[in-house]
Amino acid sequence: MMEVKFQKLEGSSISYVDKGEGMPIVLLHGFCGSSRYWEEIIPELSRNYRVIVPDLPGHGQSETISNGVTIEAISESIKELIDGLKLGKVTMFGHSLGGYITLAFAEKYSDQLNGFSLVHSTAFPDSDEAKKGRLANVEKIQQQGIDPLIDGLVPKLFAPDHKDEKYVETANEIGYGTTPEGAIHALQAMKERPDRNHVLEKAGLPVLLLAGEQDQIIPAEKTFSVTKPNITNTLIKDSGHMSMYENPKELIREMQEFLSRV
Repeated sequence: MMEVKFQKLEGSSISYVDKGEGMPIVLLHGFCGSSRYWEEIIPELSRNYRVIVPDLPGHGQSETISNGVTIEAISESIKELIDGLKLGKVTMFGHSLGGYITLAFAEKYSDQLNGFSLVHSTAFPDSDEAKKGRLANVEKIQQQGIDPLIDGLVPKLFAPDHKDEKYVETANEIGYGTTPEGAIHALQAMKERPDRNHVLEKAGLPVLLLAGEQDQIIPAEKTFSVTKPNITNTLIKDSGHMSMYENPKELIREMQEFLSRV
């Protein structure tokens, strides 16, 4: 297990992993995940970089945000952590929910980024059908708690051939550790997030868009929404929504190549 540190924020506390030295990079996990989602990635990247991996509010060991949980509010908590650690400019990788937060951060604080990446994420907002699904999951948590939500979610995160792998158990374990309040807040925040394709369209920074070949949550066409010379589109083979577990070697290779350019 990685050593976890804590940083007091305005109205809450955030837990994070801080490993390695050099140019700082920030890794943001997905919905009902934690910093442990990146446990296969951190040791390799921390050989050459300072790797900061927070638990998002209400996930892992981080407290929930006390007021107005939105994607924008969560990005402000990440900004507060970055400033508190005096990191200066960072390169940010956001997985799924973490990608929505990365886009919100890039929209407001591009001057604090060397580059950014969406990992199995999208700049599109929720469809009407997806919004209904978010509300249904909020109701499920309110009535049944967090465990039934995780039991239904986790199998969809992985490619069909990977559903019996040991890391699926790890994803379940991490998910069960999410507070009901944190999951509900995240669902509501994701439901209300706006279209941020304009952030990709206007970005002058290096951008890496990573999609899973067999992603059942966010298909590649939803990730590869903008094509520009500064944007690299990469498809991770033999992977669903969780390449950090399903194909970590290829993910690490693509991340390292991107980092060498920023």
